[in-house]
Amino acid sequence: MKKSADTKAIHKPRFCEGSIMRHVIVMAGTGTVGLMAVFLVDFLNLFYISRLGNSHFTAAIGFSNAIGFLQMGICIGMSIGTVVVTARLIGAGQYERAKRMVSSFVIFTTIIMILIGLTVAFFNREILYLLGARGIVLNQASHFIVIVSPFLFLIGLGMVLSGLLRAMGDAKRSMNVTIIGALIAGILDPIFILVFHLGLEGAAISTVCSRLGVVLLGFYSLRRYELLEKPQWNFFIPDSLKILKISFPAILTNLATPVGGLFVIHTMSNFSSDAISGQTAIDRIIPVAFAFVFALTGSVGPIISQNYGAGLRERMQETLIVSLKLVCLCVLCAWVIFFLSQDLFVRMFSLKAEGEALMRLFCHWVIINNLFLGMLFVSNTAFNNLGYPLFATFFNWGRATLGTIPFVSIGMSYGPQGVLIGQALGVVPFGIMAVCCAFFVIKNIRMDRPI
Repeated sequence: MKKSADTKAIHKPRFCEGSIMRHVIVMAGTGTVGLMAVFLVDFLNLFYISRLGNSHFTAAIGFSNAIGFLQMGICIGMSIGTVVVTARLIGAGQYERAKRMVSSFVIFTTIIMILIGLTVAFFNREILYLLGARGIVLNQASHFIVIVSPFLFLIGLGMVLSGLLRAMGDAKRSMNVTIIGALIAGILDPIFILVFHLGLEGAAISTVCSRLGVVLLGFYSLRRYELLEKPQWNFFIPDSLKILKISFPAILTNLATPVGGLFVIHTMSNFSSDAISGQTAIDRIIPVAFAFVFALTGSVGPIISQNYGAGLRERMQETLIVSLKLVCLCVLCAWVIFFLSQDLFVRMFSLKAEGEALMRLFCHWVIINNLFLGMLFVSNTAFNNLGYPLFATFFNWGRATLGTIPFVSIGMSYGPQGVLIGQALGVVPFGIMAVCCAFFVIKNIRMDRPI
């Protein structure tokens, strides 16, 4: 009898009652720690590579990470579909159906990620050349990708498993799953890069090991929910396609950000390695500094989905409002900290000339554009979880194309700093329009649509 009661409590939708503010802060707070751990792996790679004092190595990390972000966008999209469907079914009380669909999609995700990882590894030099990598930078970036890309399925699986824990409302275990990756990278990076003198190859080996740790702990942590079972093969394709129906637009949405980043890094390649190093350092700092903002996109999704499944419109609206307030607070605090700490960041990444100028410009005022970026990402989360993923795709690709290409192209004529300013200004209109659209969708959505 006790076991039955415990099982019932575990399966209960946690976000359909209680304080929305508390749910958002707990989920986003633990999600922040977890997400910082994910981005910290790349951050540590860059930090220890920069200790070698070779700007070519730092630039190589920039190019390889640009491709990595593209792959990461696919992984995030796959995990979004899993989280949305799982949380919505949990909110509607359909636990057995959630188990069946999730078990199928975990295998489906693994297969897709293996194929993508091997394809990128095979064509990595051609991709890097198109991005503008040349000579030593191209060779070093290629070595990194050849080692890391075949193991892309590990990061894909890790994100899905961590997302499933969030869908169940288990913020703490979801956080622990991602933290283990940063701990492993923090231990292995200095050993492989500085002690064994393996350079970028050492950073790549450390990255693979950290991702393996994430997957192993993810499977272990999910055991208590009995959410994964032997797939029912007659449902494998239909269930996978049903989740992919949500994941595919989410993938397209998430690809927009790295594609826009590819255009920026390609534009920066027209300038010096110092400029590329500065842009790379900024790109690595943003995810860590604004981990709370990025965590909101993964954390409030299950809250919105569970309340949508339960038909609670007011709680969905409150979730969006609370999230936007927290985005504003986070960006304001980060602006003050970065303005006061700009000298530290310049020294931390050994930035010179154009790289130093870019970092100081970012710390002075360009950092404010993350307010509009946060508005866009929170709105996209609402679209994905309410069954309107194409809206998220539209706004993200609008920002990555109309909000990036013309602004950056014009800014290029003013040098590297013009590129950075153009990239920052382009996100403003799309962030504002996305928020307005998100409130409209929540106000008018039908609550009786089938899951």
